[in-house]
Amino acid sequence: MGMEKMEYTDIESLPREKLIELIQMYAKDWLAHDGCWFLSIEKKRGIDEAMEHDANAWKQFTQIEARRIKELLGLPEYAGVEGLAQAFKFRFQASLNDPEVIVEGNTVTYRARKCRTQDARERKGLDYFPCAPVGIVEYGYFAKTIDPRFEAETISCAPDITDPTARCVWKFTLKED
Repeated sequence: MGMEKMEYTDIESLPREKLIELIQMYAKDWLAHDGCWFLSIEKKRGIDEAMEHDANAWKQFTQIEARRIKELLGLPEYAGVEGLAQAFKFRFQASLNDPEVIVEGNTVTYRARKCRTQDARERKGLDYFPCAPVGIVEYGYFAKTIDPRFEAETISCAPDITDPTARCVWKFTLKED
Protein backbone atom coordinates (compact mmCIF):
# COMPACT_ATOMS: atom_id res chain seq x y z
CA MET A 1 0.00 0.00 0.00
CA GLY A 2 1.57 3.28 -1.11
CA MET A 3 1.47 6.58 0.68
CA GLU A 4 -1.36 8.75 -0.56
CA LYS A 5 -0.61 12.39 -1.11
CA MET A 6 -2.17 14.55 1.59
CA GLU A 7 -4.60 17.14 0.29
CA TYR A 8 -3.88 19.47 3.22
CA THR A 9 -0.92 21.77 2.87
CA ASP A 10 -1.24 23.89 6.03
CA ILE A 11 -3.71 24.79 8.78
CA GLU A 12 -5.61 27.19 6.52
CA SER A 13 -6.34 24.34 4.09
CA LEU A 14 -8.07 22.20 6.71
CA PRO A 15 -11.86 21.88 6.62
CA ARG A 16 -13.85 22.66 9.77
CA GLU A 17 -14.02 19.04 11.02
CA LYS A 18 -10.24 18.64 10.65
CA LEU A 19 -9.65 21.95 12.46
CA ILE A 20 -11.74 20.71 15.38
CA GLU A 21 -9.81 17.43 15.37
CA LEU A 22 -6.55 19.42 15.34
CA ILE A 23 -7.67 21.57 18.28
CA GLN A 24 -8.52 18.43 20.27
CA MET A 25 -5.16 16.92 19.39
CA TYR A 26 -3.36 20.09 20.49
CA ALA A 27 -5.27 20.06 23.78
CA LYS A 28 -4.30 16.42 24.39
CA ASP A 29 -0.68 17.17 23.49
CA TRP A 30 -0.55 20.16 25.83
CA LEU A 31 -2.06 18.19 28.68
CA ALA A 32 0.36 15.31 28.03
CA HIS A 33 3.27 17.75 28.23
CA ASP A 34 1.90 19.13 31.50
CA GLY A 35 1.77 15.58 32.87
CA CYS A 36 5.26 14.71 31.63
CA TRP A 37 6.99 17.58 33.41
CA PHE A 38 4.92 16.98 36.55
CA LEU A 39 5.84 13.28 36.64
CA SER A 40 9.50 14.16 36.07
CA ILE A 41 9.55 16.45 39.11
CA GLU A 42 7.46 14.01 41.15
CA LYS A 43 9.90 11.18 40.40
CA LYS A 44 13.01 13.20 41.23
CA ARG A 45 11.79 15.51 44.01
CA GLY A 46 8.55 14.03 45.31
CA ILE A 47 4.89 14.94 45.09
CA ASP A 48 5.09 17.98 47.39
CA GLU A 49 7.67 19.78 45.26
CA ALA A 50 5.87 18.78 42.06
CA MET A 51 2.63 20.20 43.49
CA GLU A 52 4.37 23.48 44.40
CA HIS A 53 5.71 23.93 40.87
CA ASP A 54 2.39 22.85 39.37
CA ALA A 55 0.48 25.47 41.38
CA ASN A 56 2.98 28.16 40.35
CA ALA A 57 2.72 27.19 36.68
CA TRP A 58 -1.09 27.06 36.72
CA LYS A 59 -1.31 30.42 38.49
CA GLN A 60 0.54 32.02 35.59
CA PHE A 61 -0.90 29.96 32.75
CA THR A 62 -4.56 30.18 33.73
CA GLN A 63 -4.43 33.98 33.85
CA ILE A 64 -2.81 34.10 30.40
CA GLU A 65 -5.43 31.68 29.08
CA ALA A 66 -8.31 33.66 30.64
CA ARG A 67 -7.04 37.00 29.29
CA ARG A 68 -6.76 35.54 25.78
CA ILE A 69 -10.23 34.00 25.94
CA LYS A 70 -11.65 37.23 27.32
CA GLU A 71 -10.12 39.14 24.41
CA LEU A 72 -11.22 36.55 21.82
CA LEU A 73 -14.82 36.67 23.05
CA GLY A 74 -14.83 40.45 23.58
CA LEU A 75 -15.88 40.07 27.22
CA PRO A 76 -16.02 43.22 29.37
CA GLU A 77 -13.78 43.74 32.43
CA TYR A 78 -16.60 42.59 34.73
CA ALA A 79 -17.97 39.73 32.64
CA GLY A 80 -20.20 38.31 35.40
CA VAL A 81 -21.68 34.82 35.57
CA GLU A 82 -22.64 34.64 31.89
CA GLY A 83 -19.13 35.69 30.86
CA LEU A 84 -17.47 33.09 33.09
CA ALA A 85 -19.84 30.37 31.91
CA GLN A 86 -19.03 31.24 28.30
CA ALA A 87 -15.27 31.47 28.94
CA PHE A 88 -15.17 27.97 30.49
CA LYS A 89 -16.41 26.55 27.19
CA PHE A 90 -13.33 27.94 25.41
CA ARG A 91 -10.61 26.65 27.76
CA PHE A 92 -8.01 24.43 26.12
CA GLN A 93 -9.27 21.34 27.97
CA ALA A 94 -12.96 22.05 27.33
CA SER A 95 -13.11 19.39 24.63
CA LEU A 96 -11.33 16.83 26.81
CA ASN A 97 -13.03 16.77 30.19
CA ASP A 98 -16.71 16.72 29.19
CA PRO A 99 -17.53 19.82 31.23
CA GLU A 100 -20.93 20.90 32.44
CA VAL A 101 -21.34 24.58 33.29
CA ILE A 102 -24.38 25.57 35.37
CA VAL A 103 -25.45 29.15 36.06
CA GLU A 104 -27.76 29.73 39.04
CA GLY A 105 -28.28 33.29 40.21
CA ASN A 106 -24.88 34.75 41.11
CA THR A 107 -23.06 31.41 40.91
CA VAL A 108 -21.42 29.30 38.24
CA THR A 109 -20.77 25.62 38.89
CA TYR A 110 -18.20 23.84 36.76
CA ARG A 111 -18.34 20.02 36.67
CA ALA A 112 -15.66 18.02 34.84
CA ARG A 113 -17.33 14.69 34.13
CA LYS A 114 -14.04 13.28 32.79
CA CYS A 115 -10.40 13.94 33.59
CA ARG A 116 -7.60 12.82 31.29
CA THR A 117 -5.05 13.44 34.05
CA GLN A 118 -6.71 11.12 36.55
CA ASP A 119 -7.50 8.57 33.84
CA ALA A 120 -3.83 8.50 32.77
CA ARG A 121 -2.61 8.08 36.36
CA GLU A 122 -5.13 5.28 36.86
CA ARG A 123 -3.88 3.51 33.69
CA LYS A 124 -0.28 3.79 34.93
CA GLY A 125 -1.14 2.34 38.34
CA LEU A 126 -0.46 5.64 40.11
CA ASP A 127 -2.49 7.11 42.95
CA TYR A 128 -4.96 9.81 41.99
CA PHE A 129 -3.40 13.20 41.71
CA PRO A 130 -4.54 15.23 44.74
CA CYS A 131 -5.47 18.13 42.51
CA ALA A 132 -7.71 20.20 44.81
CA PRO A 133 -4.88 22.48 46.06
CA VAL A 134 -3.67 23.14 42.51
CA GLY A 135 -7.19 23.23 41.10
CA ILE A 136 -8.31 26.00 43.41
CA VAL A 137 -5.38 28.07 42.13
CA GLU A 138 -6.11 27.18 38.49
CA TYR A 139 -9.86 27.70 38.57
CA GLY A 140 -9.79 30.56 41.08
CA TYR A 141 -7.34 32.65 39.08
CA PHE A 142 -9.15 31.83 35.83
CA ALA A 143 -12.44 33.10 37.28
CA LYS A 144 -10.87 36.22 38.84
CA THR A 145 -9.24 37.09 35.52
CA ILE A 146 -12.62 36.85 33.78
CA ASP A 147 -14.19 38.95 36.55
CA PRO A 148 -12.25 39.96 39.70
CA ARG A 149 -15.40 39.74 41.83
CA PHE A 150 -15.49 35.92 41.73
CA GLU A 151 -14.67 33.75 44.73
CA ALA A 152 -13.91 30.09 44.01
CA GLU A 153 -14.53 27.05 46.18
CA THR A 154 -13.91 23.37 45.81
CA ILE A 155 -17.06 21.24 45.94
CA SER A 156 -15.61 17.86 44.95
CA CYS A 157 -12.04 17.12 43.90
CA ALA A 158 -9.33 14.57 44.69
CA PRO A 159 -8.36 13.85 47.35
CA ASP A 160 -11.87 14.69 48.67
CA ILE A 161 -14.39 13.40 46.13
CA THR A 162 -17.89 14.18 47.41
CA ASP A 163 -19.65 13.87 44.04
CA PRO A 164 -18.98 10.49 42.41
CA THR A 165 -20.71 11.60 39.18
CA ALA A 166 -17.87 14.00 38.32
CA ARG A 167 -14.07 14.02 38.53
CA CYS A 168 -14.18 17.50 40.02
CA VAL A 169 -16.72 20.20 40.81
CA TRP A 170 -15.98 23.88 41.43
CA LYS A 171 -18.34 26.68 42.46
CA PHE A 172 -17.81 30.36 41.69
CA THR A 173 -19.78 33.04 43.48
CA LEU A 174 -19.96 36.58 42.14
CA LYS A 175 -19.48 38.93 45.08
CA GLU A 176 -21.18 42.24 44.38
CA ASP A 177 -19.68 45.19 46.25
